[in-house]
Amino acid sequence: MIDDLARRVRQVRSRVAVRAWEYRQRHHAKGVWLRLRRILAEAMMAYAIPESEVERLLAEGFQPEAVGRALEPPKIMLFVPAERVTRLAHAREVPVRLGVELLEAPALALVRFP
Repeated sequence: MIDDLARRVRQVRSRVAVRAWEYRQRHHAKGVWLRLRRILAEAMMAYAIPESEVERLLAEGFQPEAVGRALEPPKIMLFVPAERVTRLAHAREVPVRLGVELLEAPALALVRFP
C-alpha cells in the first residue's frame, strides 16, 4: 500500500514538473515555438507576401500576430480572409509547417480554417 502511494506521488510530482516547465517556456525564447505552432494550427493556408502588401493589409486594419515579432528575424504574420488573399498580387503559397519556406518568408498572410 505504501509503495503504491509513493509511486502515485512520484507520478503526480513528475506531471507537475513537466507542466511547470511548459508554462515557463511560454514566457521565454523557447516558448516562441509553442506559440508559433499554435498559430500555424489555426491556419489552413499560408502565403509569403511582399512588404508593399503588408502595408496595405495593415492599413486595412488587419492586426499582426505577436509571435512574429518574437522570432529572429522578426516576421509579420497576419490572419486574412481567403477572399482577400486572392486579391493579393504577389502572394506565394507556402506549406503550413515549420519548414524553410515558411521560416524564410519575411511576411505571411494566414487563412484560418472555416
